[in-house]
Amino acid sequence: MSTSQTTEPTTSAIVTAGAGTPGEAREPRRPFRKYFRETGWRHLVGIVATVFALFPLLYVFSASLNPGGTLLTANSLFSQISLDSYVELFGSDRHPYAAWFMNTLVIGLITALFTVLLGALAAYSFSRMRFTGRRFSLTALLVVQMFPQMLAMVAIFLIMVTISDIFPAIGLNTQIGLIMVYLGGALGANTYLMYGFFNTVPASIDEAAKIDGAGHARIFFTIILRLVAPILAVVGLLSFIGTSSEFVLASVILIDPDKQTLAVGLYKFVSDEFSKNWSVFAAGAVLAAILPVALFLALQKYIVGGLTAGSVK
Repeated sequence: MSTSQTTEPTTSAIVTAGAGTPGEAREPRRPFRKYFRETGWRHLVGIVATVFALFPLLYVFSASLNPGGTLLTANSLFSQISLDSYVELFGSDRHPYAAWFMNTLVIGLITALFTVLLGALAAYSFSRMRFTGRRFSLTALLVVQMFPQMLAMVAIFLIMVTISDIFPAIGLNTQIGLIMVYLGGALGANTYLMYGFFNTVPASIDEAAKIDGAGHARIFFTIILRLVAPILAVVGLLSFIGTSSEFVLASVILIDPDKQTLAVGLYKFVSDEFSKNWSVFAAGAVLAAILPVALFLALQKYIVGGLTAGSVK
């Protein structure tokens, strides 16, 4: 057999390769009306939702680059571009933005950490242990969370004033006191959410560890926490975002400007009657949104699994 016969494909082979699998035919293109009725309207809804979600973000970013300082001058998107608002944001002695940012970061991370730890401990107890009043306690936690902390704002303030007279380090106008208030209201919904996820972990894992001599503490910290990482990430993220954007309790408990958070501090840029500066306010809002968005993107693979896995049991 010659070389040309082994390397050059025949005409019939080319026709066969181009024709595809015998008996398989291409689907005819759908008419536009049928395409729009079956699939196209979903694309249209997605585009509208995307534009609806992105427009406020673009507007705030455009306002932060507009040196006018008013919302009226910021109506034209990116008509003027300047970084003066960002420079003024960190150069003002009256409004210590850097201190507010660090306070928010510290309070948010500590609150998120202890919210996850306390919620996981409570969820593990309800999921693995059987004791009198277990069902009633779960229901009570869920019912109590129906009433927001804002309704108890006056009571919380009076309690913090009383604590300040005895333990000033954790009383009114302290960041530790604010963290304790946040932790007090974070157990209900988070515990119930974690409880559903803990129930999806087979109890046979605990039994096998107990046979090897492990106690509840070792099982919880070395085995269970690794298996429930998605729900831990979800609760930590939601707790951080919630405490970072919380305004009412932070404005009541924190009095000194150097101890306040971003939500309370940024309000000062637009609360003065004669010195409202929306451009600086928008610049501060843009910078404040960077960390939550970064955490959301980093933990997004856990969010769907963490929120849905506990709902099947």
